[in-house]
Amino acid sequence: MRVLLTGHRGYIGTVMTPMLLAAGHEVVGIDTDLYQRCTFGDGFPTIPTIQKDIRDVVAADINGFEAILHLAGLSNDPLGDLNPSLTFDINYKASVRLAELAKQVGVERFIFSSSCSNYGAAGDAPVNETSEFNPVTPYGSSKAMTEMDVTKMADDSFSPTFLRSATAYGVSPRLRFDLVLNNLVAWAITTGKVHIKSDGTPWRPIVHIEDISRAFLAVLHAPRALIHNESFNVGRTQENYRISEIADIVKATVPGCEIEYAEDAGPDLRCYRVDCEKIAKTLPEFQPQWTAKKGAEELYNTYKKVGLTLDEFEGERYKRIAHIKYLISDGLLDQNLRWQQAVLTPLVV
Repeated sequence: MRVLLTGHRGYIGTVMTPMLLAAGHEVVGIDTDLYQRCTFGDGFPTIPTIQKDIRDVVAADINGFEAILHLAGLSNDPLGDLNPSLTFDINYKASVRLAELAKQVGVERFIFSSSCSNYGAAGDAPVNETSEFNPVTPYGSSKAMTEMDVTKMADDSFSPTFLRSATAYGVSPRLRFDLVLNNLVAWAITTGKVHIKSDGTPWRPIVHIEDISRAFLAVLHAPRALIHNESFNVGRTQENYRISEIADIVKATVPGCEIEYAEDAGPDLRCYRVDCEKIAKTLPEFQPQWTAKKGAEELYNTYKKVGLTLDEFEGERYKRIAHIKYLISDGLLDQNLRWQQAVLTPLVV
């Protein structure tokens, strides 16, 4: 297919892009490239790119595609909390508008990167795709609101699908350290401490970014009847862990480290266990390859290879909220997260 991938230069997009290409798809990207100074490792494939804020996309940008895979947005809870109204403008309003434009120009498939954070404060009982939304952050609310609006657009010519991914982890050319497994392994290897900021009790499903990408590919390849206006939790049911259990996995992976709780550690409202049986039964192409243990080993080996330091992973380069604040303070972005001047040479369209 001819596929448009929004957010292709982000944490997940830089991993998904080569997987789409390997599957034989023609891929064009749209990305404002907020994190162009944040590349980790050897980079990623160059594809035809529209360097544009998702809020500024017009019909001509998306005409002629068979599918849109929509990843672009403010990517986590702390960044979403920076300016909640801006989070809704980018993650919700711009996403709904993109879906409206897609329907207008005849793009049949619209695959939305949603989140299990839709479930928010769900407690200990497993939740599935029919469970009520209970988001506790602007980020989670923006994802839930987008689903609710876009699902109403579905008809014979426009087929949206909503992929509610578990908390991501894994190595990427646009690596993030503000994700639980990535973060705990980084603490362990640089300080000898698995530093937990909550009381360790919240449940969290986790999934590798390659497996998230496999879910998008499975939906892209599936018969329309199986994925039309459907939502899927993305991950494995057995990959739900309490934060304390993730810490135990890290302790078993990184030699000589110890678990340490922050002095102000307390409960986290975000607590959800997710049932992922629907995607396993509906989309047999989706065959996740990763576990938390395997992911911790990948992260440990990568961090060790590059000689990761505490200053690097706690600094502004790989922490989304810190990097955005730096770009604003340096006059490169305005308060609405729009470029005031180019950071690097503009990408070739």
